[in-house]
Amino acid sequence: MKRPIPVSDETIRLRELENESIYIIREAYRKFKKPAMLWSMGKDSCALLWLVRKAFFGRTPFPVVHIDTTYKMPEMIKFRDEKAAQWGLDLVVVKNRAALKAGISPARGKLKCCTALKTHALRELLKKEKYNAVLLAIRRDEEGTRAKERCFSPRGGGFEWDFKDQPPELWDQFQTDSREGAHIRVHPLLHWTEADVWKYIRQENIPVIKLYFAKNGKRYRSLGCLPCTAPINSRAATIDDIILELETILTSERAGRAQDKAGDYAMQKLRVEGYM
Repeated sequence: MKRPIPVSDETIRLRELENESIYIIREAYRKFKKPAMLWSMGKDSCALLWLVRKAFFGRTPFPVVHIDTTYKMPEMIKFRDEKAAQWGLDLVVVKNRAALKAGISPARGKLKCCTALKTHALRELLKKEKYNAVLLAIRRDEEGTRAKERCFSPRGGGFEWDFKDQPPELWDQFQTDSREGAHIRVHPLLHWTEADVWKYIRQENIPVIKLYFAKNGKRYRSLGCLPCTAPINSRAATIDDIILELETILTSERAGRAQDKAGDYAMQKLRVEGYM
């Protein structure tokens, strides 16, 4: 009689995380008539896209939206176009052309730029397409404001977020009702950590942008617009190196993102208005 192969604690945890996320993804698809997913091409949204494709046996049954500020790193756009073609995605690229024409840029103010080129672009898309559920790859441990979220988080008719009035989610009972003209933000990775994501990427061999891996003593830990994102000092050139680095690193994950440094509660103010 063969002895059972032992399963590591890491494998068990990743399996549990995967199962819970796939449950949330399928629940959103079942409950909402017109869902969509936001894709930033970062590690978290690539892990979410992988989970969506896994949940639906290799296909993505709803649009994948990229809010393009035109200030993204060239490697991100190249990766987006290659993977969208490879995986047969219904890719929707959105730009706030009016704001760009008016000269809105990071040089005019980081928060003003984010509001116009990301938040307002998303708002206009939601008005036009009437998506009633939007899947995003945010995590509670990533940034303080996101820790106030729910897996199914309601947005008002003006796309605003009332972080003081969030529905309870006990025993995987989710509030999926939304008012006319409003929508739900769905967060299947909310319960993951940064290390969990990297361990899952390693386990599943998920493609990610090479900017995450150290070159000449620098790497990006979080990806955003080029003028607003700084690399960190690092020699982590592989996924194993990154996972080891996360055990000792003391800085926050988004320490290199300018909008997170724009003042007290800056991210909360952005997200209340509808930011991702």
